[in-house]
Amino acid sequence: MRSSIPTKTRLVPAGGLARRLPLSGVLRLGRPSDIWFKPALSVVASVAPPNLALLALGRLDLAVYTMAGSLCALYAHNRPYAARARVLAWVVLGMLGGLAVSLVAASLTHDAVVLVTVGALMAAVHKALCDATRIGPPGNVVLTFISSASLFAPQSLGQVPAHMAPAAAAGAWAWLVGMAPGLLRPHGPERRATAQALHAAAAYAATRGTGGSAARARAAAAAAVQAAWQSLLSTGARSVLRRAPERPAPRRALERLVVRAEVALAAPADTDPDRLRAWARELCGTGPIPQAGETWAAADELLGVDAEIAAPHRPWWTRLGPLTPIAVRTALGCALAGYASLALGIGRPYWALVTAASLYQANVTLTWSRGVQRVVGNLVGVLVFAVVAPLAHASAAALVLCCLAFNFGAEALIGRNYWLGSVLVTPMALLITEFAGHHAPGELITERAMDTLVGALVGFLAAVAVTNRRAGDRLEHALTAADRARERAARLLAEPRPAPAALDSARRSLAAALVELRTTADAASGEWWQRALPQERVVLAERTGHRTLAATVRRQGLHTPAATGRTTEDVRP
Repeated sequence: MRSSIPTKTRLVPAGGLARRLPLSGVLRLGRPSDIWFKPALSVVASVAPPNLALLALGRLDLAVYTMAGSLCALYAHNRPYAARARVLAWVVLGMLGGLAVSLVAASLTHDAVVLVTVGALMAAVHKALCDATRIGPPGNVVLTFISSASLFAPQSLGQVPAHMAPAAAAGAWAWLVGMAPGLLRPHGPERRATAQALHAAAAYAATRGTGGSAARARAAAAAAVQAAWQSLLSTGARSVLRRAPERPAPRRALERLVVRAEVALAAPADTDPDRLRAWARELCGTGPIPQAGETWAAADELLGVDAEIAAPHRPWWTRLGPLTPIAVRTALGCALAGYASLALGIGRPYWALVTAASLYQANVTLTWSRGVQRVVGNLVGVLVFAVVAPLAHASAAALVLCCLAFNFGAEALIGRNYWLGSVLVTPMALLITEFAGHHAPGELITERAMDTLVGALVGFLAAVAVTNRRAGDRLEHALTAADRARERAARLLAEPRPAPAALDSARRSLAAALVELRTTADAASGEWWQRALPQERVVLAERTGHRTLAATVRRQGLHTPAATGRTTEDVRP
């Protein structure tokens, strides 16, 4: 059977060293995020007041602790505000919990080996929890940076409460900063997610479902549509539904637009991409939400959404099991990187630990790419620090302002490529160490460069050594789930009059299963030391699944063909 998957995502037999480590394209710059300025401005608004207050009080030594709370403002910018409130609260609590463990450990022992071991275990916990909850960027790295650095801060047990208090206050302020935009644009995140789904669906519709780029565009559009549904369904609407029969009108209007993106996936040749793009542009503005129009009876409208909201969802902790190999990689790699740094006599082993923690991605191939990006970014970053250090050391105010500038720049650039953001993250991290006292720039530059190289090398070797054979098992489970979802939809299609809510729910479940299958297949294809992957089964499951999706759209009457002289019955799967 000929594969319809582009070469970039083609599954390969994975017996032994199945993948070459890529270099081309690893440092290529991408397009900036649509909301690049939001985390950049948020982190400045979160960091500036605490640091300026400490500057006025002459206690910049406490800025190391307020930064722990302030950096929580980097999280959850893609979440609707109801969900963001919960996520940010958990991030702040997680940050404070990790900081407390680190400060207590630092006060109880000065044994560097013990401290590195504690830091490695915490890094593994951060990685597992962030991946299981799908917290989104910046993920586990910021949490691990704060907890690992705090392990090596001179501390006594009696000082811990006094150091935790400013961190907690800064965390509360970061929560307020993160929630503040909701006062002006309460549905902003949902509008952006819907606009992205419409843009991606328009890109697929422009291919008319044919050509070499169609499969890649379809996969991207399916992922964007699924992300839009997750955004709309994560807003706490489940509790709202119990109290009232109707969801807010803006939410339902957005749901209709996402349905139109789903229709484009099912019938790209009969979809007008310009109309989808026009809706997306309107959503990105400040005007009212565009109305997509109704193509089915109002009584049946979005019944599948109601059913999905009311249905129980899979708890996040059930995803911890498959993440065990990644957590083991993180613990082992971080520990060995820290030990290697100690053996070489480098003064700050937590830098090597954090470098290792930042590498681990969904598979070995992606981990390699992140390692290259981290090394390049950090080495260029220490050169930037060498240039800026004289200015930052001119006064305490200059130090604070330089740190704020690097905070903004790092968040503005990191979306284009990780290495580019690291160029500014590195001098920012070095300046944070200067809050507690002045250090010779040459010493900091040398130690940071050496720890970067040690952490990247040892961390990658740990990723290679710890196999992830569960990746193949996860792919089998994803195939089974996709087949079951397709069979359920097919059974409903075979009924003379299937319940609209059941058919809509089955369509959405099948779409989610196909997105999960593609994500799992991509992750498995980049792993080493595993059995051959079922390439043909994945291709067949995706092809038949998308055909079934198209059939459900036509059966529901969601699809109205363009003026092509065809009826819905003329369009074949």
